[in-house]
Amino acid sequence: MATIEVRLSPLTAHVRTARLIALAVARRSRLDEALLEEVRFAVGETCSRAVGVHIAKGYEDPVQMRLSDDRGHFTIEVVNRGTLADDPTQSMDLVEASTRALSDSDDTESLHEWDEMPAGFGLAVASGLVEDLRVVSDDDQTTVTMIWPVVTAGTEALGQLSAG
Repeated sequence: MATIEVRLSPLTAHVRTARLIALAVARRSRLDEALLEEVRFAVGETCSRAVGVHIAKGYEDPVQMRLSDDRGHFTIEVVNRGTLADDPTQSMDLVEASTRALSDSDDTESLHEWDEMPAGFGLAVASGLVEDLRVVSDDDQTTVTMIWPVVTAGTEALGQLSAG
C-alpha cells in the first residue's frame, strides 16, 4: 500500500477525525483486531499532543499524519511543527501529568475524552500502548512514529506450526 498522508488543521476536533482515519486504514491493512483500540488511543494521544503544541505556540500550519503498511508492519507517523521543548508538559512525569489533568478538569465526563489530557501526558500513554514507538525532534519539527506488526496469512500459519 502506498503511504496515506492526512493534514489536520490544529484544532482539537480534528483529533477524532484522525482516530477514525487511522482505524479505517488499520483495518484495511489487516491489523489484528486486538490492536485496534491501541491504535485508536495512541493516535488520539499523539495527535492531541501535536495539536496542543501548535495551539500553544500559535502555529497555523497543519499537523501531518502518515499511515502505511509496508513490509509486514503498520506504521503511523505524526509530525508537528516545533520541538519537544515546545511542549510545556513534556518534562512532567506521568503522575504529575495525571494529577494536573484531574485538577484542571471541571467535568469528570471529559476525563474519558483522551484529547482533553495535557500534551505531555500523550507521549507517556502512547509509549505504554505501542511496543515500537520512536520520537525524533529537531530544530523545526517533532515526528512520533508508531509501528505495529501486521499478521499475514503466511505468518499466521507459520506461528501455528511452531506452536503445535
